[in-house]
Amino acid sequence: MITLDASLVIAHLEPSEQHHPAASTFLRDHAHEPFLMHSLTVTEVLAGAVATGRGQELLDDLRAIGVQVADRDDGEPLRLATLRSTTGLKLPDCCALDTALQSGSMLGTLDLRLASVARARHLRVGPLPG
Repeated sequence: MITLDASLVIAHLEPSEQHHPAASTFLRDHAHEPFLMHSLTVTEVLAGAVATGRGQELLDDLRAIGVQVADRDDGEPLRLATLRSTTGLKLPDCCALDTALQSGSMLGTLDLRLASVARARHLRVGPLPG
């Protein structure tokens, strides 16, 4: 299982994005694995598509490639607040990090700071080199 961060998915969706090739290759190479996203991460990815009237289409596309929205539990608010306070990461990054930590999955991100924090917590991270 791989938790996807918005940076990776957005880069994959936008051919003009600098990291588009790396993002697309990573997703293609891991297509046999289930993908997991926090609901806030899905929201981030959908925002641009909603603005152009393609929100539902993109949501359907995410589901078609096997993206599952992570379950949430009563402990999530405290975990997210703790991550936010101790790492200085923005809340959306904390959501992706918490999802990976709780699921024990690899974190797919193109965000160098998020990747560094994830590695410090002993998570596997791709596609950025370690």
